[in-house]
Amino acid sequence: MEITSQMVKELRDKTNAGMMDCKKALVETDGDMEKAIDFLRQKGLAVAMKRADRATSEGLVETYIHAGGKLGVMVEIGCETDFVAKSDMFREFAKDVAMHIAASNPVATKREEVPAELVARETEIFKNQALESGKPENIIDKIVAGKIDKYYSEITLMEQKFVKNPDLTIQDLLNEIIAKIGENISIKRFARFQVGA
Repeated sequence: MEITSQMVKELRDKTNAGMMDCKKALVETDGDMEKAIDFLRQKGLAVAMKRADRATSEGLVETYIHAGGKLGVMVEIGCETDFVAKSDMFREFAKDVAMHIAASNPVATKREEVPAELVARETEIFKNQALESGKPENIIDKIVAGKIDKYYSEITLMEQKFVKNPDLTIQDLLNEIIAKIGENISIKRFARFQVGA
């Protein structure tokens, strides 16, 4: 199949990936737009994994204050160099993450940071629900594990669906920016403040 410049432009508009990366993805997938998007996302993940062990001692603290001043977020995003920390793309990413936190109210950045008592309480609730619904004993653990997995995806920042694009998780968004910028980037910590909460 012939890869046209229009196809490359369309993929570039959808993914913000580089022109040559878009062309390569379309060639690799025989012009299939959806497969090309997946190809680029996997490439971003591979780049992110290669850079994961690099130190992120530079970066910035971004804030987001919701209209009316009743809700605010501070988030620390790390990168390898101050040059990247000052770039528009990095700042835009930090703003998006801060706004997402304001909207989605995650409990922790990653699964490992979720308080154990919270997980234990939810596990108990899910187990009791499964028992009350009359499910057989041998599948209750699988049901509970599935529900806990879903619970993590709702309360941990990295697994939440990005509010501006529910097709991506925050981890996907992070992988994309790592691939574009070429440095390791990390979301270190955040604080969310709400009046009366």
